[in-house]
Amino acid sequence: MASTATASPTIASATTWQADLGPLAPLLADVAVTDILVNGVGAVWLDRGQGLEKVLDRFGDEAMLRRLAVRLASAAGKRLDDAAPYVDGLLPGGIRLHALLPPLVEGGAHVSLRVPRRVVPGLTDLRRWGMVDDYLVRVLQRMVESRAAFVIGGGTGSGKTTLLGALLSLAGPGERLVIVEDTRELRVDHPHVVYLAGRSANVEGRGGISLTTLVQQSLRMRPDRLVLGEVRGAEVRELLTAMNTGHEGGCGTLHANSTGDFVSRFQALGALADMSPAAVDAQLASALDVAVHVSRGVGGQRMVAEVAVFTNDRHGVRTQAALSRGAAGWVAGPGLKQFLARVPGASPPPGSGLTRGVAS
Repeated sequence: MASTATASPTIASATTWQADLGPLAPLLADVAVTDILVNGVGAVWLDRGQGLEKVLDRFGDEAMLRRLAVRLASAAGKRLDDAAPYVDGLLPGGIRLHALLPPLVEGGAHVSLRVPRRVVPGLTDLRRWGMVDDYLVRVLQRMVESRAAFVIGGGTGSGKTTLLGALLSLAGPGERLVIVEDTRELRVDHPHVVYLAGRSANVEGRGGISLTTLVQQSLRMRPDRLVLGEVRGAEVRELLTAMNTGHEGGCGTLHANSTGDFVSRFQALGALADMSPAAVDAQLASALDVAVHVSRGVGGQRMVAEVAVFTNDRHGVRTQAALSRGAAGWVAGPGLKQFLARVPGASPPPGSGLTRGVAS
């Protein structure tokens, strides 16, 4: 089992620019905070891992908010003014910034900060937080050890990146992990990790480096595991191609409402790379093994809700549930046999009446 959370020195460096945060600095000091949302002068909301909560009913005035947003944009090396009224950038310490100025939004500048965790959580931590239980910890450990290719899906803020980082920390110490992201968010407690991050074009529209380019470059870096932090565009073509040419254990995250939406989401993204649905299906069928879905339960609790497999039959490529989280525990699904065959050492859920022999 992965060790408990490890401190991240990169995030600690964020304290050296607290002057840019102004009145938001005390909120960032709370190590549990993952998101800070400033809705103009109206309110400030936080997410400490249990869903959004309002902490202030009113926040300054429009002039103060604009100065704050411009100052943060400058700290991220970006421009924010009437000619460029929105910005998406990376602040010191890996904090992701998004800001929007009126008249695109009412009530003053809106600022969103996505805060990387100050520690790199392992499965032990996720178990303590309720995202996984003892049974699923063992299943996920076996999945990583077997080098199955997997994708983690869910909505914004559901914990996809947190879970992916914890699972990658289980990879063997002799493996080289090459991680490709649009903006660096993923953090992994592992001795051999290479982080590649995209770059936006400058104000003249030049110098941009896309995820497609980075995935192509990563294949020349001898990755033992190719990781795409979030599958979000035309880079899906290079990712699926790589996973079909000997790169086992590849993984990433995907925005999706359920495992049943995974295939259609891949098809939609493939269209951005001029791939037909049939072409996506042909690649997907042999590229990915497992789909893991994370969601927010009642009260905003993040949890793994389902584990599924990718199947290819007369109905085409689809996902089939292997394990579903019910009120009384994990329930075996029709895809369990295929999952156990691909992930040696994993066991059926307790109380299912099944044995490992179901996979034979």
